[in-house]
Amino acid sequence: MAIQVSVCGPRDCTEEDRRHAHEVGRLLAERGAVVICGGYTGVMAAVAAGANAAGGTVVGILSRADRESSNPDLTIVIPTGIGEARNNVIVNSADAVIVIGGSWGTLSELALAMRRGRVPVVQLGGWRLHDQQGQPVPGLRYASNSHHALELTGLFS
Repeated sequence: MAIQVSVCGPRDCTEEDRRHAHEVGRLLAERGAVVICGGYTGVMAAVAAGANAAGGTVVGILSRADRESSNPDLTIVIPTGIGEARNNVIVNSADAVIVIGGSWGTLSELALAMRRGRVPVVQLGGWRLHDQQGQPVPGLRYASNSHHALELTGLFS
């Protein structure tokens, strides 16, 4: 069975986040991983484009009940009609979660993945989470670049 990696990030992202996402998508596809994302614009579109360009499989878990507005680089489109609850489907489908950039929706995906506790969660850019003592939240792995993000998943040797 193929490794499945969910890549989460905002629909309105920075150019740096877009570059990271595109490269992460490419690197995952080159390693034979299936990329799972939210299926729309921003980080989701960039990771899909990167994986698609490298011949990979990209699954888009859509919030809407139809395929309208979904990204053209998706290989498989799953319209759920469950709105933001689809974030749980995205993270529960993964052997690892890579979070690129930051937004409220992205933060919810990160929280769901951390709460799940069974898969590595890697953050590349975006917000930094701290506990009540001002220390980085334990268990979240911070990557310095796209290659480092894949390394921190522990899935690829």
